[in-house]
Amino acid sequence: MSASSKPVAQTWFGPITAVQRRAMFALVPVAVAFGLVVGLAFLPLASGFGGLAKVGSETVLELPDELVLPPAPESSTLYASDGTTVIATFGDQYRVQLEYDQIPESVINALIATEDSNFFEHNGVDPEGVMRALVTNVANGGTSEGASTITMQYVRQVLSYTATTPDEVAAASEITIDRKVKEMGYALALEEEMSKQEILTNYLNTVYFGNGAYGIGAAAQVYYGKVPADLTVAESAMLVGLVQSPSSYDPINGSSEAAQVRRDHVINRMTAVGFLTGAEGDEAKAEGLNLNPQEANNTSGGAIDSEYGFFVDYFEQWWEQQADFGETEEIRKARLYRGGYEITSTLDVGLQDASQEAVERQVPIGSEYALGSVVVEPGTGAIQVMAVNREYSNDISGNGPNTAAPEYKGTYPNTTNPLLSGNASVPGYQAGSSFKMFTMLAALEAGMPLDTTIYSPYQYTSQYVVGDGAASCGNYWCPKNASESEVGDYNMWTGFGESVNTYFVQLAERVGVENAIDVAKRLGIEFRAPSDLNFVERSPETFGPFVLGVTQTTPLDMAAAYAALPADGVYCKPIPVTSATTSTGKEIPFTSQCDQAVSVEVARAAVDAARCPTEYGAATGNCTWGTAPQVGNQVDGPVAGKTGTTDSNSTNWFVGFTPNAAAAAFVADPDSPENFVGEANLGKPANAVAEILAEQWRTSGEGDFTPPTELVH
Repeated sequence: MSASSKPVAQTWFGPITAVQRRAMFALVPVAVAFGLVVGLAFLPLASGFGGLAKVGSETVLELPDELVLPPAPESSTLYASDGTTVIATFGDQYRVQLEYDQIPESVINALIATEDSNFFEHNGVDPEGVMRALVTNVANGGTSEGASTITMQYVRQVLSYTATTPDEVAAASEITIDRKVKEMGYALALEEEMSKQEILTNYLNTVYFGNGAYGIGAAAQVYYGKVPADLTVAESAMLVGLVQSPSSYDPINGSSEAAQVRRDHVINRMTAVGFLTGAEGDEAKAEGLNLNPQEANNTSGGAIDSEYGFFVDYFEQWWEQQADFGETEEIRKARLYRGGYEITSTLDVGLQDASQEAVERQVPIGSEYALGSVVVEPGTGAIQVMAVNREYSNDISGNGPNTAAPEYKGTYPNTTNPLLSGNASVPGYQAGSSFKMFTMLAALEAGMPLDTTIYSPYQYTSQYVVGDGAASCGNYWCPKNASESEVGDYNMWTGFGESVNTYFVQLAERVGVENAIDVAKRLGIEFRAPSDLNFVERSPETFGPFVLGVTQTTPLDMAAAYAALPADGVYCKPIPVTSATTSTGKEIPFTSQCDQAVSVEVARAAVDAARCPTEYGAATGNCTWGTAPQVGNQVDGPVAGKTGTTDSNSTNWFVGFTPNAAAAAFVADPDSPENFVGEANLGKPANAVAEILAEQWRTSGEGDFTPPTELVH
């Protein structure tokens, strides 16, 4: 007999290929575990499982309560740092609980046809599907991820939805054979406790359909404005198609084409298994999507409903980036809005309220100019304050005209733009001379002491090519000092205190502006504006104007960067939370990621120079006069910082700190950078920070700045 005519091994589910045969022999240990559960699946429902029902140390009959009685979603509560003041709640799950007879046959049929055509024939596990998946998937180098029955999907869904700690989340979503075996064990046991109709009802009442809709009752309303009983076959198929991936097939905010392709696949499956005739299937596919989108009837608005909306919004964005709480941002947000967490934030409500008053005293709500401040705690990164003269609201009907395009509404007094923390659409505002800190730190790192003296003229022609422009001399950047009287020999104390531009440009030439940029990056400064990022990534050594703060940044970035100085050079990434307690009482602590960004002595030397602008006075050198004496006059304790003014007074800044708090404040027009703040608003950020740090020092200030012992002379 020739090789080509050799009999092929057969099984009850078809011929076995050579690759599959090798995989089966290699998988004997794994197959034993699967075999136990699959063997149970062949037993009659009434037979019971007895001692066979073991998977590792787990008994498949020991069902978690939530599988039989899925818990109702619980809102999460966000507290201030005192642990008692509620600043926001999160609970947007929209559900409409249905009984089995309220779910239309078209939905049931679509689900079974697409997800589990043998649903009414198996005991929770489909043996044929499991064995095929075991052999094929592992032969291809993967794990057994196919063959999930509706019951198994329901088990996975509830275990994932009720997971609260990072470990539970990982266990519920990990792709392993152990997890698959556990799912099968639970599924078998579940079908001993619940009828098929009860499983379908619970599944369809809890599964997520996207756009805030949990369960088929909510989905019918959100996508079609209907009760489920009024859904057509095509509409039922579209909704069931969303179950696999609500974001991929989202017809409202995503691709309607992808949604229709998925819907037609569901209809084809309904036809293939006999729920529809060919003609009925063709008729259903001929329908358009016919959407009638409705807002989900959410129970809580998060940041919108909070008087601390800008902080709450930042917290929510932060939470959605925490990979420990789910694979996607959508899953993480869902877990926040239904997990029943009690979360303690870093917001100091006393200091926040005082800061809000200080900000509004300088620039009241209603002005086109935004004045905002952020306070970060040195050594922890805890965000204690996010205050701005705006109302956090989506209602812009009463807003003033946009200063860049008067035919449109502006962002004052109401906005939800992240004015204090920034994003891809809000890169921030030019920080001016407050960026001189990064050049000074780079020079100190290079071994230049604080008394490094450089003759500084009123105007200086630098080595940096900038082309034509207001600050160009023969295509070279030639900035000026703020006053023609600022001419002479300056060192870091006097140059920083008086904010002498030509001193710092020459300092950057000596140390390399690319090294100043590197320091800024280590201290958490993000370059969100494409024009800034282009220089930083491609030719940082040519980005001379960086020294004087042409880069756009945010008060959150600046407060966190300056907070590293009184923390002896330790930069901590900003964090809005200290801990969260799950609905079961388990506490999850949160700490910031902290790194030694600059050395202790470099930080202490920089602090000594930064005492000059506030006229608090340096410990190891002589200051002349400072650009923000009101800060030193108002804060009854050690205080340092730096003003920041841009060309033509387009924006104005102050960043200051005590040993326990760093505060950054800015004033600018978020709608139009061309609407310069002018001289009338100069000094207002420093005035606000003076009040904020004075209150902080009065209520919780302690300690002192440690003078440098090196890098002085």
